[in-house]
Amino acid sequence: MPTLLIRNARCVATFDTHQTELRDASVFVRDKLIEAVGPAAELPQTADDVVDARNHLVIPGLVNTHHHMVQSLTRAVPQVQNAELFSWLRGLYPIWAGLTPEMVFVSHQIAMAELLLSGCSTSSDHLYIYPNGVRLDDSIAAARATGLRFVATRGSMSVGQSLGGLPPDRVVEREDFILKDTQRLIECYHDASFGSMLNVAVAPCSPFSVSQDLMRESAALARTFKVRLHTHLAENDHDLAYTREKFNCTPTEYAQDLGWLGDDVWHAHCVKLDDAGISLFAATRTGVAHCPCSNMRLASGIAPIRKMLDAGVPVALGVDGSASNDGAQMVNEARQALLLARVGRALQAPEKHADGRSFFGCDLGPAEMTARDALILATRGGAQVLGRSDIGHLAPGMCADLALFDLNTLAFAGGAVHDPVGALLLCASPQAAYTIVNGRVVVRQGQLTTVELGPLIERHNALAVQLVASAKA
Repeated sequence: MPTLLIRNARCVATFDTHQTELRDASVFVRDKLIEAVGPAAELPQTADDVVDARNHLVIPGLVNTHHHMVQSLTRAVPQVQNAELFSWLRGLYPIWAGLTPEMVFVSHQIAMAELLLSGCSTSSDHLYIYPNGVRLDDSIAAARATGLRFVATRGSMSVGQSLGGLPPDRVVEREDFILKDTQRLIECYHDASFGSMLNVAVAPCSPFSVSQDLMRESAALARTFKVRLHTHLAENDHDLAYTREKFNCTPTEYAQDLGWLGDDVWHAHCVKLDDAGISLFAATRTGVAHCPCSNMRLASGIAPIRKMLDAGVPVALGVDGSASNDGAQMVNEARQALLLARVGRALQAPEKHADGRSFFGCDLGPAEMTARDALILATRGGAQVLGRSDIGHLAPGMCADLALFDLNTLAFAGGAVHDPVGALLLCASPQAAYTIVNGRVVVRQGQLTTVELGPLIERHNALAVQLVASAKA
């Protein structure tokens, strides 16, 4: 059985239940699993592959719980740069209608490479548009090529503009076909075993693009096959207004009525989740994928993450689509979650301290979120939301998913000497020096080992130009 030794790390932050952080430590891996974590002097000194981790921070591989990887083809498209969610979607639907299977395969490799280079080892993706022969199989093939642990969600849209939905009729699918294809994908690809590299989830897109019948039938299908459920919910004020007007309820009531609450469900965004919704999410252990960069980019608002966490809602991070972020850097996403939480708290402070106690450096109490809080969302939180007990922290018996960051770089100068874990988010967001997935080194010394990036980027850029040009023709 192959062995791997991460030797003499300056700091290993395990993110286990005790938040153990070890100095001068090593991690020993045998056959895809962590065998030991501890002081370097007490662990083996040799292995089939030895990574010299001196001056490195070692953390669990980061977990991304919401993405639209195909959107890397439409980053920074001028006509939607200043749009909010609905107008942004209306501007991009006609472009995405030109997607081809090659575009999906190439764009997903680009997005996955970007994630891996940021220290992400596991990611979900929400592909919900299937024109011109595109299939979810194309994104699954990309995950296998890059070496990323993958949750492929079979998204869908079935209610076009003629029926009161947001997307054009030409990009929606028949509901009977959606359900049939979803079952095919589960039966063909879903692996529920410990250490699985591929899960499939069921993911109708949103209240404004699918019917209530499809939501109910999708939930029933998922629970028949014991797979997870995912969708968008309560993303912005327009989303909230649509749900109230069309269904005469709040987003949480909509989800509850359709069977979309439970510990097998996670919703993206939830920016406009109210107190009653938070309580119901907590009681049912329904998960949330928090997407701070996208929520800022599309002016959706600030999700009440501290309230959710305090209530007991499972919360994770998602980079969201590459055309609403417009990147897939998980360290930066965690940093933005930290910063946005603190800004949100500051905006509330004047109301809480109207008696004048906010003058002259009054202590407003504990921080809304710390760097370690944000990293918990990006590791343990992601594992919980995806229903995985085998990833998200470092301990014997866990999958060998790790990210290493070189603390002797310019970005960490003057920071890592004080607190290497905090510096990961408080200093400039770095790329990973090493990313290890399932015991395999897929990023080594800052270079991807699984695919050749130069030709891939060149082809991706050509396809991006072709896609946007075809929509103008």
